Amino acid sequence: MRPERQDGTSGGGLLVPMDWMYAEYVADGMLRTGDLMEPSTLEYRAGRDALALTVFLSGGAVPDALPASRLDELMLLTAYGAAWCGWVRERLDALGAAPAHGAGGRGPDLRLARAAWRWLEETELLAADLDAIGTPLPDPPEEWPERGDAAQDAAQVWTPAWQLGLPLGHLAIHLH
Repeated sequence: MRPERQDGTSGGGLLVPMDWMYAEYVADGMLRTGDLMEPSTLEYRAGRDALALTVFLSGGAVPDALPASRLDELMLLTAYGAAWCGWVRERLDALGAAPAHGAGGRGPDLRLARAAWRWLEETELLAADLDAIGTPLPDPPEEWPERGDAAQDAAQVWTPAWQLGLPLGHLAIHLH
């Protein structure tokens, strides 16, 4: 990445998003350890990005291994029913308003975190309709055609990527 300023105040070096890259590394390691999904799938990317956002926005990754207390915090943040989306928006806004030299600060880390959040929010993936699982479809009358592809399509919905990635990240933490 290019330095943010060209007037010599950036020290002449490149700004490297180390906090974000380390959060992605931790998330990727957890997902690979759990062997939950092929790394080449969009679902895997959704899980990695959701988990990396959670790690990054909750104070960043800890060197070497994540202590049990940190894993518990990540489990709570990614739990089903948690207000994760609101929490992500609030934390991204707070980091954007923080001084550039503050913890997390602005710069390449925050830009990459916002890009990941935008992708998770705007990208929709075809997934099983979990709401339809509880109510079985009635048996059709004999004169109806067979329920092949139409019934299968009815059991799937387009959902924002974060809605698939968050439970995947939660399960990866649990298996870690």
